[in-house]
Amino acid sequence: MNPTEEARLREVFADAAHGITPGPVPLTAVERAGRARRRRRTAGLTACCGLLVASLAVTAHRFVAPEQHRPVVTPASPTASPPPAPRRQRPAPTPPKVVAPGERVKAAPGVELWLTEEGKHWSTPDGGENFRSVTDGNLDTTRPGISHQSESDGRRTFHSGVYYGTKDAARVTLTDQTGRTTTATMVELPGKPGWGAWYASATADPAITLYDSAGNVLAGTGL
Repeated sequence: MNPTEEARLREVFADAAHGITPGPVPLTAVERAGRARRRRRTAGLTACCGLLVASLAVTAHRFVAPEQHRPVVTPASPTASPPPAPRRQRPAPTPPKVVAPGERVKAAPGVELWLTEEGKHWSTPDGGENFRSVTDGNLDTTRPGISHQSESDGRRTFHSGVYYGTKDAARVTLTDQTGRTTTATMVELPGKPGWGAWYASATADPAITLYDSAGNVLAGTGL
């Protein structure tokens, strides 16, 4: 295109532009659209802020909310246990008195008692003498045992006997039907021969019990 034609076209376009009258600007619509866009942004921002505040509230409650106190349950007082039954005390040992063969001891009014290698001897108030052998085979000396003899003068009863089958005899008791206990006197020959004699004055028909030095029952009448 030559310069002349180019200048001609510019004139034509300029004349055409001067002949166009622009229409009115739609300000109302533009303002309405702007307000709608602002409301949408505000609503979105409000929703986001609401979610953020709710999340922060939950988190704050989780870490700041005071712990609920559990009710304190006072345990019931345990039922008082009954006091333990008093332990029955074992009889204290009373070691046998060592006597020489034939040595007489006063066992009761008018009664004397002595030992020999053969057994127990004792006298009676009327002048008689009695004897209980430990060598005639009538006593099983392979295990602890005790024998019993008694004489009465109408006022008191004299009890005596032989214990045997043990070198640890330490106490002999006589217990009557009311529970009253009498401790007998024990005599023995030197050298712990494994037998000896006992005697005591008590009521008639008591239970006789032989104990060792630890308080254990070795033998007894009715056991």
